[in-house]
Amino acid sequence: MDIEHEIYDHELDLPLRKEILTKQRIVVKIGSSSLMHPETGRLDLNRMEVLVRELCNIRNSGKEVVLVTSGAIGVGKNAVHVANPNESIELKQACAAIGQSRLMMVYQKIFSEYNQVAAQVLMTKDVVTNPVSRRNAKNTLSTLLELGVIPVVNENDTISTFEIKFGDNDTLSAIVASLIQADLLILLSDIDGLYTDNPRTNPNAEFIDTVDSITDDIMHMGTGDTGSKVGTGGMNTKLLAAKIATTAGADMIIANGSDIRIIHRIMDGRHFGTHFKQHRDENFNLIRIMEEIEGEQH
Repeated sequence: MDIEHEIYDHELDLPLRKEILTKQRIVVKIGSSSLMHPETGRLDLNRMEVLVRELCNIRNSGKEVVLVTSGAIGVGKNAVHVANPNESIELKQACAAIGQSRLMMVYQKIFSEYNQVAAQVLMTKDVVTNPVSRRNAKNTLSTLLELGVIPVVNENDTISTFEIKFGDNDTLSAIVASLIQADLLILLSDIDGLYTDNPRTNPNAEFIDTVDSITDDIMHMGTGDTGSKVGTGGMNTKLLAAKIATTAGADMIIANGSDIRIIHRIMDGRHFGTHFKQHRDENFNLIRIMEEIEGEQH
């Protein structure tokens, strides 16, 4: 039996998540820990190649897809051999300036192998909070999707420190999903999904397959411990992202990115990761919900 089928055949016994099959505008977020070799901090080119292939295949199926990527700071640190775990904000921003161009160069090279046009989009919190900039960002992203382009979005770490605050672009991916009115956000992480407690420290923690609504009890399941030396986002930032995305009208799935091929299995409706069901708020206000989240963090 094929190893892949042997591992995943048990999923065939579960009913499909049929609502996922109808999703047309998808945002995929990948964190630093899923992009890099943990031993060296250098890019895992095999994973990046599979990631790009999965995204191009979604696009080839007639759907629209946006990639929100982390990794610029890590790539830059590796390029200039920065190993100090307590580096300053200024040094991190300088490393981001070095790493972002290198990261995008790799993405562009792999996308071109599949004859797919990609575009770099860098955002800061100011872009989101300013009505004019926010509208321009939304129009640019929407136009790129209409042109069949796959936008590759990252926070502009060179001039912003919010990636560190918000956690490895989890919040940014939810903001992007809300801006373009996506109907599905997939967060690839280094954990299978949401558990009742941290499964790395509590062997009795139970996996949660589906979250119908984000209650206070659900939010309290968040933890700041990622278990990763590379990423910065814990489960708490992912739950905050879920709060934004589902309120804006997008389903969200947190899944383990150790095997990037999980993307097409999720798109096929298979039961991988935790599925947060959308509950669109017709009065959704991105700025207000961001202010609420910031208030909760202080």
